[in-house]
Amino acid sequence: MLAGLVALSTGILFWQSGAVSAVLEPTGSVYTADEYGNSISRIDLATGQVETVPVPISPHNVDLSADGGILAAVGEPAAMEAGTGHGHGAIEHGTDAGGGLLLVFDSDQLRSRPLAEIVVGKHPAHVIVDAGGGQAFVTQSEENSVAVVDLSAKKIVKTIETGRYPHGLRLSPDGKEIYVANVEDGSVSVIATAEARESARIPVGAAPVQVGFTPDGRLVFASLRDENKVAVIDTARREVVTKIGVGRNPIQVFATPDGSRVYVANQGGQADPDDTVSVIDVATLRVVDTIRTGKGAHGVSISPDGSLVFVTNIVDGTVSVIDEAARSVVATIRVGLGPNGIAFRKAK
Repeated sequence: MLAGLVALSTGILFWQSGAVSAVLEPTGSVYTADEYGNSISRIDLATGQVETVPVPISPHNVDLSADGGILAAVGEPAAMEAGTGHGHGAIEHGTDAGGGLLLVFDSDQLRSRPLAEIVVGKHPAHVIVDAGGGQAFVTQSEENSVAVVDLSAKKIVKTIETGRYPHGLRLSPDGKEIYVANVEDGSVSVIATAEARESARIPVGAAPVQVGFTPDGRLVFASLRDENKVAVIDTARREVVTKIGVGRNPIQVFATPDGSRVYVANQGGQADPDDTVSVIDVATLRVVDTIRTGKGAHGVSISPDGSLVFVTNIVDGTVSVIDEAARSVVATIRVGLGPNGIAFRKAK
């Protein structure tokens, strides 16, 4: 296993397992929401350089527009000292401070002022940008709702009621629905994007934190933090068809682009953080591998070609880079304090 990046000046990563097994030239950028450090980090995979930029929030999550030009980040105002944030139960780190902010950046110009600073509701947790890049959807955890934000008008245009304490959310591959994990009532809300309303609410289990679609949209995987399991939802039937045991306190989930596997980050608890990622085989709905990362494995993103998996380690302040084919960590990259959400952008 490689403990860090090799030959950064050339932008080449040498994947090792005892001896060099392959040489790849990764491109693109990875962005992390550094909640404890009140910052956003950008990893340039071609050069290995990390840029960490202070922001006026404690960012909990980030997302990119489909073309990669816009980076959206949500969190509470950074009135507190670096080293705190809002969390969602498994590892607590801070207190709430009223309403939150959605920041919109040019993804190439993080050090410039945000293109927009939009006031949203209390305890904003996650944000996604729609396929057209015109709207963002923000979970407002303490208000039991999702805010629909017009990015051109720079304001909330509608609020959609959900279950209690909505947290993670993802857009379906066809863009017609959003699935939202409601932590406190053990459900997943289904939002019809065209009507901007909740069309269904699916019971899933204890403390769902985030969801992830398979690329065909047929299945949704929901992490159940307090059960140490992942619920598998059949989207046509809108019901849970099985649950899969994973590591302790699973948080984010992400499917590979070919739909064959789902990666689950297991964060663990405050006193005893976990440091693993569970790999689920979609065909059999079984865990086929467990990969050791850093302490507090939290966020997951995967490159569009499926070759690399990126995992934030919220306790260690690092990102683990996993060779998906070998299913092993090949690099560990230090970013800002408390990296939480994560997003990948293809090279332009």
